[in-house]
Amino acid sequence: MLWKLLMRSQPCWLCSFRKMLSAPKYRPLLASFTYTTDNPSNKENKKTVEKLYKLSVDIRKIRRLKGWVLLEDETYVDEITNILQQLGADETAVASILERCPEAIICSPSAVNTQRELWQSVCKNEQELVKLIEQFPESFFAVKDQENQKLNIQFFQELGLRNVVISRFLTTASNIFHNPIEKNKQMIEILQESYLNLGGSETNMKAWLLKLLSQNPFILLNSSVAINETLEFFEEQGFTNFEILQLLSKLKGFLFQLCPRSIQNSMSFSKNAFKCTGHDLKQLVLKCPALLYYSVPVLEERIQGLLKEGISIAQIRETPMILELTPQIVQYRIKKLNSLGYRIKDGHLADLSGTKKEFEANFGKIQAKKGRPLFNPVAPLNVEG
Repeated sequence: MLWKLLMRSQPCWLCSFRKMLSAPKYRPLLASFTYTTDNPSNKENKKTVEKLYKLSVDIRKIRRLKGWVLLEDETYVDEITNILQQLGADETAVASILERCPEAIICSPSAVNTQRELWQSVCKNEQELVKLIEQFPESFFAVKDQENQKLNIQFFQELGLRNVVISRFLTTASNIFHNPIEKNKQMIEILQESYLNLGGSETNMKAWLLKLLSQNPFILLNSSVAINETLEFFEEQGFTNFEILQLLSKLKGFLFQLCPRSIQNSMSFSKNAFKCTGHDLKQLVLKCPALLYYSVPVLEERIQGLLKEGISIAQIRETPMILELTPQIVQYRIKKLNSLGYRIKDGHLADLSGTKKEFEANFGKIQAKKGRPLFNPVAPLNVEG
């Protein structure tokens, strides 16, 4: 869930996850027909439009979403198409890429070739590269800071990150490659230092760091000031170094992306809602770190939703992870359990919480138990002769 929220906060060229549109199955007899039916601007570059049309690109879609591209005097439709085709992209793939990222045609061909070399350095083969470009064209055609990109790719490889992880960073967290390499190196050093200061061992540090980065590369966009402020805040709240390290690992580094003030508000609300001591609150937070990053309105809505279902505060305190579920998911799961005659308010919330996969597995066990015969089918029967 956190990952999705952060992704939404990135620039639009970083997080384009719309479904690919297939090329039209047929085209009008004359390209000029599209000019009269699509309400084009008189300032459009007609050569650009004609070239895109011949590639079966949906011109109407481009006009609707990014029409300014068609107004550019200088475009490189043929050159960009050739680069994609050399990589093995077929006509349908090329049309889809240009429809979803028409800015590609105003990129310098030399810059795109450089980008191709950079991405190929972390891809198994050209087929894999084409697949990535099809899925994330806007990330690929963000051809800037290429020297920084190159140095950062090399740095991540030297750190020990696998190429498949680095390629995922390129498509979904490309901002980190536009950081000066000195900034990324500094952040890595701060994370290593923080880990050791919190009691982590030198032996486990590399594995811990690589796991943290693979789960949350956006941690590199933080500042050293933000990290120090967060660590100081938890120390002031009475958390031990070991407990802070626990939270940092459980929250996959997102801990450093939370504002101490909002954390304080959420913790104060939880303390009042559960009527617990500072020590008890710490234990709740360690058990369910979600209490730190959900805002007060979200926590209030979820607690109220559980209370309406007949669940008590005591039950929530016992299984605080239930607060990670939305009211809609809770209602759905309770309804499903009720169909088996299972009353959640008389049971344990562990049967309700967990991921979808965990819940379904648990539901299956309850269902099997409910359907089990009262007699032992393998016991011998005493039959009178």
